[in-house]
Amino acid sequence: MKTADIAQRYLDYFEKNDHTIVPSASLVSDDPSILFTIAGMVPFIPYLTGVVPAPYPRAADVQKCIRTNDIEEVGKTARHGTFFQMMGNWSFGDYFKEGAISYAWELLTSAESDGGLGFAERDLWVTVYEDDDEAAALWQKVAGLPASRIQRLGREDNYWTTGQPGPAGPCSEIYFDRGPKYGRDGGPVADDNRFTEIWNLVFMQYAINNVRSKVDFDVVGELPKKNIDTGMGLERVAFIKQGVENMYEIDQVRPVLDRAVELSGRKYGAVHEDDVRFRVIADHVRSSLMLLSDGVTPSNEGRGYILRRLMRRSVRSMRLLGVEGATFPELFAASRDAMKDAYPIVSDDWSRIAPYAYAEEETFLRTLASGSTILDLAVSQTKDAGGSAITGSEAFLLHDTYGFPVDLTLEVAEEAGLTVDRAAFDALMQEQRQRAKDDAKSRRRAIADHTVYRDFRALGETVFTGYTDLQTPSTILGVLVDGVSVDRAREGQIAEVILAETALYAESGGQVADKGVIVGPGYELDVIDVQKPVPGLVSHTVEVTVGEVATGQPATSVVDAANRRAARQAHSATHLVHAALRDTLGKSATQSGSLNRAGYLRFDFNWGQSLSPETRSEIEEIANNAVRDNLEVTTRVMSLDEAKEAGAMALFGEKYGQTVRMVDIGGPWSRELCAGTHVGSSAEVGLINLVGESSVGASNRRVEALVGQDAFRELAAERAIVSQLTGSLKTPRDQLPAKIAELAASLKAAEKKIAAFESRALADRLPQLVDTAVAAGSVRVVAQSLGTAATADDVRSLALQVRDRLGSEPAVAALGAVVGDRVAVVVATNDAARARGVKAGALAKAAAAALGGGGGGRDDVAQGGGTDAAALPGALDAIVAAVRTTAA
Repeated sequence: MKTADIAQRYLDYFEKNDHTIVPSASLVSDDPSILFTIAGMVPFIPYLTGVVPAPYPRAADVQKCIRTNDIEEVGKTARHGTFFQMMGNWSFGDYFKEGAISYAWELLTSAESDGGLGFAERDLWVTVYEDDDEAAALWQKVAGLPASRIQRLGREDNYWTTGQPGPAGPCSEIYFDRGPKYGRDGGPVADDNRFTEIWNLVFMQYAINNVRSKVDFDVVGELPKKNIDTGMGLERVAFIKQGVENMYEIDQVRPVLDRAVELSGRKYGAVHEDDVRFRVIADHVRSSLMLLSDGVTPSNEGRGYILRRLMRRSVRSMRLLGVEGATFPELFAASRDAMKDAYPIVSDDWSRIAPYAYAEEETFLRTLASGSTILDLAVSQTKDAGGSAITGSEAFLLHDTYGFPVDLTLEVAEEAGLTVDRAAFDALMQEQRQRAKDDAKSRRRAIADHTVYRDFRALGETVFTGYTDLQTPSTILGVLVDGVSVDRAREGQIAEVILAETALYAESGGQVADKGVIVGPGYELDVIDVQKPVPGLVSHTVEVTVGEVATGQPATSVVDAANRRAARQAHSATHLVHAALRDTLGKSATQSGSLNRAGYLRFDFNWGQSLSPETRSEIEEIANNAVRDNLEVTTRVMSLDEAKEAGAMALFGEKYGQTVRMVDIGGPWSRELCAGTHVGSSAEVGLINLVGESSVGASNRRVEALVGQDAFRELAAERAIVSQLTGSLKTPRDQLPAKIAELAASLKAAEKKIAAFESRALADRLPQLVDTAVAAGSVRVVAQSLGTAATADDVRSLALQVRDRLGSEPAVAALGAVVGDRVAVVVATNDAARARGVKAGALAKAAAAALGGGGGGRDDVAQGGGTDAAALPGALDAIVAAVRTTAA
């Protein structure tokens, strides 16, 4: 039974039993406390907690998930995967324990010919919470399970909470017995390898408070509406039904593993370490493909960092299998073909996805080469210093800054006869993890009080009237100060205000929030921000400028008309630039991010190289031609499926419901799903002036533009500058580029002559500097200030010449100079001085300390610096004193 067939059977069964089938949410979570959708229940949390009323009484879905907290276990067990699919059925105050148990048992044990999964009843065991007599009795009543196959466990295993005050409840887990080959008998409590969990039924029936830990909290009562939350791991069911050993061998994953085997020339099943690497590759390539398909791109932070880590672990595993060249074109294509039936987007968007994968592999292969160079230097320095171990900080720098895997550092060090201070490295890694945990905790604390919006959201969605109206009368539904619901806010306070209706646009879709005011009898509120803290609810952050505002009062939201007009221009201009980019570069130049505010737009798109001036001009001309042609702007509300059939572009990073708003500019030429505000016709945009184009990561570019009056002002300012230049240089406008180039060349030549003169002047001082040598113990030292110098390289060159002129006896040359706005000190030692323990790096550090800066370097030559020029004589004296102490 193919994996996709199992998922479809699941959905068909629950649809037949009156469940609404909900499409999978994105892997990119809406919850700011987590980067990804890490569990099947994440998209349903607002409904389960009651913050948002559930739009259906019962539902079922197959949810894409990413979880990387146990990434080190991938490949080592039968069931650890970073990407997985969770089948779930949900009841929001509808059926409860008996219904959940009945549905689960019927689907699992019904014959495949009848649409079931065909599990033998004798192979199934269950666990229940130790005090849940009701669930245990229902398993006997509904399934006829003997008490010996119903095992009881405590809160650690069979009780679900969010880790915060709120809903919670016992759970019951269903296990499949894989047989004596996989471990000892005795049920899940005896061996959870032989007995594999396949389905978890959570009975959300209690409210908890005073949460001290996962198992230590107070149950304060029963919930008024009890919920069901279940999760069945698709990959786990698949590897059992397909008769394979683990999730890496199922039909959606195995093709990648097989291709890695072919590329490496090694055999799967022959060597355990190789098998783990093959599984890591199969898992991580699939996970990376799915993240890319949901709009995540490689970067050095957040979600992009996780994706980058997965991809680089794949490259590293292939390297350990003996393959040092690029393999992603083969591996990702294999994963695409295995996943496209379940997720057509991986094939439909292949032209966008593939360049990211290929570019990241190429970048990391270069990183491995450069990291090897840095590591070789560390090995050489360690050996020269007589050390036996590369420091933990050096290994951490390679890992954290250059993405160089620590296991490769260990391997190279071992080949060189060295070790790595792994304890120090692990300590630094632990510090980094703790910082990440602390950051995650702070984010969780920041959203922990979102339940404060529950009562307001229960009154219904906030009605947005701003598409047609700039003023809307309404009622104050709620006032919050410092995250706490209060009855009123007084003059001078910052508060959140909830209205039943509003004309003010809440930030979303790249468009910033409206500016404006909220007024009512005896009060005025200046609107600072407008957001949607929970789906369907708009919150206005305001400053009370006059009077006091209280719940229940009438209120009128008033939009700043000029700011909204400019924001509409910018948002419509963003759509025009997007369409112009696709006309110029092709359909693969799709949006990856945007920001538009009054007079300005920023647009990120998928593209692997900079745009030529000619291409930029062409894009700008196409967009402005669309403005000139006064194209009609139309909006329609329809189902998501209808919009996609009409060719509307669904943009990454945006979440869409089943009903969407489609915006056309000039018909299908520019057709996007968009909830933002727009002009009535393209001519209202006025003018688009592209002012910048830059890189924002691998295969991502950014264009910036000014719009409307801001674009005109920018062009007028440029015209004034050109006019000033033509007058000052007495050159016609069309000859200005050549004239400026001529002047720049003349200036560069003059600067080169001046630098050469200064260098010769410094060199002429060589005999004089040598004559200033003084004895510091057994070492001769020249420690002199040069005054000013053009570059630190000039100081370095002269210091080396002085050292060489001092001969073979122990000698140190230390020269300092003011270079620009900083002070540079260069120290050079000869072999004889180093033999007496005098090292340039230590001396440079001593000088830098006096200068209020930093420094260091090799034993033979080093540099220090700072910003305190007045301290230069003292810094040179410190060098002499340090030499005298060392070489006494």
